[in-house]
Amino acid sequence: MSIWQWSEWLAPVPEAARLTLGEANTPLIKSRRIGPSLGLDELYFKLEMTNPTGSYKDRFAAVAVSDMRARGQTTCWATSSGNTGAALAAYCAVGGIRCHIAIVEKAPVGKLRQMLAYGAELVRIRGFGIDSDLSDRVFARLEQLSAQPNAALQISAFRFSPAGMSGVSTLAHELAAQSNEPWDRVFCMAGGGGLVLAVALGFEQLQQAGRLTRLPRIECVQPEGNNTIAGPLRDGRDHGQPVKCTTQISGLQVPNAVDADAVIAASRRNGGTGHLVSDELVWEVQRRLAHEEGIFAEPAASTAVAGLIQAARSREVSPGERVCCFITGSAFKDPTALENMTRTAECPLLDFAEWDALVSA
Repeated sequence: MSIWQWSEWLAPVPEAARLTLGEANTPLIKSRRIGPSLGLDELYFKLEMTNPTGSYKDRFAAVAVSDMRARGQTTCWATSSGNTGAALAAYCAVGGIRCHIAIVEKAPVGKLRQMLAYGAELVRIRGFGIDSDLSDRVFARLEQLSAQPNAALQISAFRFSPAGMSGVSTLAHELAAQSNEPWDRVFCMAGGGGLVLAVALGFEQLQQAGRLTRLPRIECVQPEGNNTIAGPLRDGRDHGQPVKCTTQISGLQVPNAVDADAVIAASRRNGGTGHLVSDELVWEVQRRLAHEEGIFAEPAASTAVAGLIQAARSREVSPGERVCCFITGSAFKDPTALENMTRTAECPLLDFAEWDALVSA
């Protein structure tokens, strides 16, 4: 099984060009403690960190790189704060494609090492992912570099890579197939907004095909320090906004309004809204997911749950609703955040007599 089981909804790629590492078909599990603590008996988590490189971005890379192979393209230019780059580097390695990645300044070292392990060529750019004007300049230069016939630009956004983003839309198809009951709300984290838009469009595809009676509300959750979409959406505006990015949540440091306008339009159609959460709440939720649910999520992957918790506390979500939150990446990929999460924990080194006295006390 792979993402290609959803081929009717994906960018058209001949079978001979299709790559897979066994992505997609990720678990959907019911919350045991967080949901009941909020009065939500139908809260579920979609564990996307079980994909081959540890994040949902494998859905993007599988289709994006396969599409490149079908077109005879041998050089990939990309940007990443970590997960996109790791996924592209892995699938480019399988496809024999050279992979160049412009990295945001604050990308976690663990993700950089993962990309390097797959053979990608990396450069970190000072100010990229923080300053919107500089980030626009990086995007523009990459568009120039990828204009050669043998090259392609792969950024996980519909604005740049609609073929690859069709792979992310399979999340909606898979989520619908895993449930006998309709979903009321789906909470998604957002940097540039591609995930939110992909899920919204995926559910719209199902409705248009007569396989879905009503659309779930797709909820867009962002850190307060990267308010490009969620705030404008919540305030009733039609356009996103560039910002000076101040969040420390790696992976969500996207100061440009990349897919923002399309996200807002899609959210208007399904009734979803925006949610802004503090970095502190995200880190608290990361710990709760590990301690209460056994889910080892990186901070960005905890952001959707932070939005759900905040919305439930303010009574924006009703107790009887069926809700899903995407857990988009593994904590193994962000060692700094993992160190912060476990800083107060201890693992002393004792000899046997000391240990025996301790456990006998």
